[in-house]
Amino acid sequence: MKRKCVFAGSFDPPTKGHKAMIEDCLSLFDEVVIAVMVNPQKKPCFTVEQRKEMLALTVQSERIRVVEFSGTVAELLKAENTPFYVRGIRNTVDFEYENANYFATKKLDSEVVAVYLPCPQELLHISSSMVRNSLQFKTPIDEYVTKEVEEYIYSVKS
Repeated sequence: MKRKCVFAGSFDPPTKGHKAMIEDCLSLFDEVVIAVMVNPQKKPCFTVEQRKEMLALTVQSERIRVVEFSGTVAELLKAENTPFYVRGIRNTVDFEYENANYFATKKLDSEVVAVYLPCPQELLHISSSMVRNSLQFKTPIDEYVTKEVEEYIYSVKS
């Protein structure tokens, strides 16, 4: 039986931290569904299509599928026919936030299994917000994103 997980987020844009989480997912699961979540209350820096394209550049593997989703995590897991929901944890703030979301999701679907993966220590300081701030102030982003994503960002933002 193939083991599949879902790794969801806004990925606005995908970072080296996201890449590390995806690589960890590939070491644990046969199939990884990366879901670009759409929140109508948020105004992203990049379109859904751009985020999907950047994710495809971040880690190439035939075992990865990138999708767009606008419902709840419980609905997404049901649609993907897997209980495994992977979350990257950088610090205690992330843990508290993810745990609260996990318990809310568990009320919607008791079969959900949260898989918390720690971020590599050297990437703890990286966030998509940091990349967006760097872009706003025209400071380098190469420390935060892969070379492929950096090139993509500069090609669409020029």
